[in-house]
Amino acid sequence: MPKELKYADEASKKMVLKANEENLETVWDRYEKMQPQCGFGLMGICCKICSMGPCRIDPFGEGPRTGICGANADTIAARNLIRMIAGGAAAHSDHGRDIAHALLMAAQNPSSDYTIKDEEKLKAIAGIYHIQTENRDTREIALDLARAALNEFGQQEGTLVMAERAPEARVKRWKELGIMPRAIDREIVEIMHRTHMGVDTDYRNLIRQGLRACLGDGWGGSMIATELSDILFGTPNPIRGESNLGVLDKDKVNLIVHGHEPTLSDIIAYVCQDEKLIKKAKDKGAAGIQLAGICCTANEILMRHGIPVAGNFLQQELAILTGAVDLMLVDVQCIMPGLSSLSNCFHTKLVTTSPKAKMPGVEHIEFHEDHAVKIATTIIEQAIENFSKRDGKRVVIPKETKGLVAGFTSESVFNFLGGKYRASYRPLNDAVIAGRLRGAAGVIGCSNPNMEYEEGHIKMVLELIKNDTLVVTTGCNAISCAKHGLLQPENAFKYAGEGLQEICRAVGIPPVLHVGSCVDNSRILTTLTHVVTEGGLGNDISDLPVAGAAPEWMSEKAVSIGFYFVASGVYTIICRPLAVMGSKNLHDYLTDGIEKEVGGKWAFELDPVKAAHMMLDHIDRKRKALKLKPLMYEQAYKPKDI
Repeated sequence: MPKELKYADEASKKMVLKANEENLETVWDRYEKMQPQCGFGLMGICCKICSMGPCRIDPFGEGPRTGICGANADTIAARNLIRMIAGGAAAHSDHGRDIAHALLMAAQNPSSDYTIKDEEKLKAIAGIYHIQTENRDTREIALDLARAALNEFGQQEGTLVMAERAPEARVKRWKELGIMPRAIDREIVEIMHRTHMGVDTDYRNLIRQGLRACLGDGWGGSMIATELSDILFGTPNPIRGESNLGVLDKDKVNLIVHGHEPTLSDIIAYVCQDEKLIKKAKDKGAAGIQLAGICCTANEILMRHGIPVAGNFLQQELAILTGAVDLMLVDVQCIMPGLSSLSNCFHTKLVTTSPKAKMPGVEHIEFHEDHAVKIATTIIEQAIENFSKRDGKRVVIPKETKGLVAGFTSESVFNFLGGKYRASYRPLNDAVIAGRLRGAAGVIGCSNPNMEYEEGHIKMVLELIKNDTLVVTTGCNAISCAKHGLLQPENAFKYAGEGLQEICRAVGIPPVLHVGSCVDNSRILTTLTHVVTEGGLGNDISDLPVAGAAPEWMSEKAVSIGFYFVASGVYTIICRPLAVMGSKNLHDYLTDGIEKEVGGKWAFELDPVKAAHMMLDHIDRKRKALKLKPLMYEQAYKPKDI
């Protein structure tokens, strides 16, 4: 059984203890069984792209220096790395494509279960595509926008329209480097071509194609997913909610949505409130229906509806271990196959909903947007029917919950800083210029059993806000911050530095701003662009006193996200290094040389506090380059002489 979780939230600790007592396997057990892990794989120097191999490079000089075809460590590591970018970019961009299809359907079909929730944003995004909006019907505008967005995926000429939103200096640099994305799918396909046996072997050239593909993700597929979701489901506004496993209710039908795409979960959030379904639940002996979320689907419905968050990636099995989950429906991304065997140990019904993601032996109820309400109703009815099969003796729901405020966006930042009628980023820029705020940091990403659960997230964030650095967060990091109380405005006075406290007090915000799911990292990109446009902090994102981090990164999506922030000019740090340590040339390029080209670079540091200090040092260097005023308050962290 796994070692005791030392830094995790109390609810997770209790569920892992329960798993140990009942001899039930979780992700931490499987991680321990996998030790020691393949050293060649960790260093990025194994290759499986043709049947002459698999090949491996000896990094210590005793064995082979090249693969059978002659590829060296630089080539192998670079090919492996950009294939991870391709996988991550494909996942997020496919998400964006599905949202665009849903918008197209809503525009074409007046009886669709989906409607346009934010007409103001519809017109704003239509303007980016130069679509006429005056004196036109909403559905006509939506139809043109959906078609324009879908064209971004497969166009054969030109470059991405959405990427033109970046600061002018940034777009100019991308074009000069030849990394301005042409079409979202095209860049992913080209990665797969270039990494086929016998094509591109220049590690710098390979990475450049990776940069072009990841920009197609961040400034293309992900941004399309975010913006069109706001149009269809409503742009989030600051909203209160609850987090952790204690949100489950022993007296109610507990239904958990898990995954990433909001087309089904948003409909579920509405249909769960149907009085007929609530009556059915009560007829079965339940007090009602409790909907909760896991992973990024949780963030989607939290931001728009205030639906409680049961947990993040590493809590998906722990939710089932409570014995109280009557049905868990899953769509795509970050779904552990281990859910299938664990749910069989309880009464929990596991249901897959995407044609892209089925599990052997698991019931599949395929979701189609043109029958959204009907399918959602069927799933909820199955959860209600399953309630009576629950074994009350096995139900153990931790009491722990934490309140939170979520729902921040690049638009709401305008409003809460400057007011509805004088919306502006000026107060934020001025706070940085005056030294009240040191700068800002985006701390995002997955949870990973190869680190002490949540230690990387929480220690890094605490160190940053203690030193007057405003933190914005998405994905699983946001959920970790919620469970540890960092999304509560009152906790600014407990954890934040004096300058950040002043900002939080004046505006009424927490010291950590939850801006959404993992595709919503695009909100951070647009926020940084607004800061540049506001003026006084340089002409490009690379001039800003900001940094990014994914302390417990896990998936290919995180690799693509990290690369599109680097390519956008942001210093980006992760604790566990990318699988490039077997190639000194590639490692040095990513952590140093690439900065001269794109303005951002990677850094790796296992200790989350040391990593936070590296971010603070970078922010201070940017402040010095901008000749900003000294910080107003003495800092808990004493920076190096910059």
